[in-house]
Amino acid sequence: MNFIKNNLANAITLGNLFSGCVGAVHLILGDYQTTAICIILSLVLDFFDGFVARALKANSNLGTQLDSLADMVSFGFIPGLAMFKMLEPFGNELFGLQLPFEIKYLGFLITLFSCLRLAIFNLDEEQKYYFKGLNTPSNTILVFGLFYAFKETQSFSFLLENALFLLIFTVISSWILISPIKMIAMKFKSMKLQDNYPKLALLIGSILILAIFKIVGISMVILYYIFISIIFQKQLK
Repeated sequence: MNFIKNNLANAITLGNLFSGCVGAVHLILGDYQTTAICIILSLVLDFFDGFVARALKANSNLGTQLDSLADMVSFGFIPGLAMFKMLEPFGNELFGLQLPFEIKYLGFLITLFSCLRLAIFNLDEEQKYYFKGLNTPSNTILVFGLFYAFKETQSFSFLLENALFLLIFTVISSWILISPIKMIAMKFKSMKLQDNYPKLALLIGSILILAIFKIVGISMVILYYIFISIIFQKQLK
């Protein structure tokens, strides 16, 4: 029983990693619906591994390292790969110039900065009740959500058919991962209503956005999350 108790959370984390691997393969193959399902599954498992570890009092340094390594695939490699796919149609051309490399590889800047963000998070003891910079799961939803909405509904075509926009978006997505901007974390320091206004505003707004815009609203929710976090900067501590 002790073996199961001590390793259940780690098994869930490995499930997150497996789901991320499957999602990445299907993204390469062009099966974006399966990738979307895998990302959702990874999000659920990423939440529950920490929940189970705390509930069973089985927190460990091994679990911390496994969590970041799994997230590196599910929420580091996948968004970089999604941007790679978005930039792929442009080949090596930018502003009419022929570059000595294909610009799609610049999409992996998101993967590099995701790795950096995860390493910083592991060393930063300040981020208990808020995140400093956008967390990697949210960034994955932002990047893949944009790509998925385009593939499913042709939304945002005026943006995703613009190489310059995608490169700017790549830079911003990479920077915001390690930015000093405080972001709301769904961890409750107290149960007082006034202490949880940011979380309530985020929850209610996100539900409304998804109800109105559906698939198109997936990436919009993350933009709203960033906006609300900026508004409530002084309350995040």
